Amino acid sequence: MLSRVAESLYWMARYMERAEDTARLINAVTLMSLDMPADARIGWDALVRIAGLDDVFFKHYSEANEACVMQFLIRDEKNPGSIMSCITRARENTRTFREVLPWECWEWVNELYIYAKNNVVNDLTRRRRYEVLQAVILRRQSIVGLLSGTMSRDAAFQFLRLGRNVERADMTTRILDVSVAIMLPRAAVGASQYSDLAWMNILKALSAYQMYRRYVSVHADGARVIEFVLKNKEFPRTIIHCLRELIEVLHQLPHPEPILASVRDALAIVEQADATGLAQRGVHTFTDQIQLHLAHIDAALRQHYFKVGDVAASTEAAA
Repeated sequence: MLSRVAESLYWMARYMERAEDTARLINAVTLMSLDMPADARIGWDALVRIAGLDDVFFKHYSEANEACVMQFLIRDEKNPGSIMSCITRARENTRTFREVLPWECWEWVNELYIYAKNNVVNDLTRRRRYEVLQAVILRRQSIVGLLSGTMSRDAAFQFLRLGRNVERADMTTRILDVSVAIMLPRAAVGASQYSDLAWMNILKALSAYQMYRRYVSVHADGARVIEFVLKNKEFPRTIIHCLRELIEVLHQLPHPEPILASVRDALAIVEQADATGLAQRGVHTFTDQIQLHLAHIDAALRQHYFKVGDVAASTEAAA
């Protein structure tokens, strides 16, 4: 397989996953805003920082209020990580390399693009925004199902898996960190109850709530949610599951040793994490550490399998 084809497949998968998970990130905060007491405050600037886009945001916006942050994360073309930007780039990659994908894939990706272009508008209410983003998530999930059910397990499919799992692990850390965006009053009545609601909504944003209830507890307290999201080996959106998927994929590709070393370093950090301590101290520093290791994995992949020094690749990574 040509390295440029492998790279385009890798980034097509990353863009699609990023669009879906940005929608999940926004919906997590939207759910919290509906459940929290009236005097709770949402730190919209924190949401931009969690997404890793604060530098880009403040180049174009003077204030991090809800309207500005939502426009920036959902449809702003100046933001390469916005949902609309990611869907547009994924569509272009799909169009360019349609010959290595099931023919229906282009139609479904194009339908997602048309739906997003027509419905992702600036004046959405919170409830309507949640509904539209859920529709984006469902359409993207349909594409994943199509690829899983109709694509040969060749090198093309493995590069799609690499992109999906690198991006999913990164975005799951950001969704896990979203609890810092909700600021309860110091003397809030039932603060513990609202904290549990925040963790429950994080699980819902990951579509993990039912599996968490089934295998862990009906109560969504911080330590157990963190333990589940980091270390559950069976649920496909946990950090450890994504990293193990990367190892499995790399064993099917030629000469994976340099990348495997980076993945195993990240895996060791996750396995040794103390969920109880993280619940008490906050997860932000820890998730930053995981994101740094994922950036190293991405750099190793680009160095080893894609064209070294490719300007486009460097631009994609920066996004």
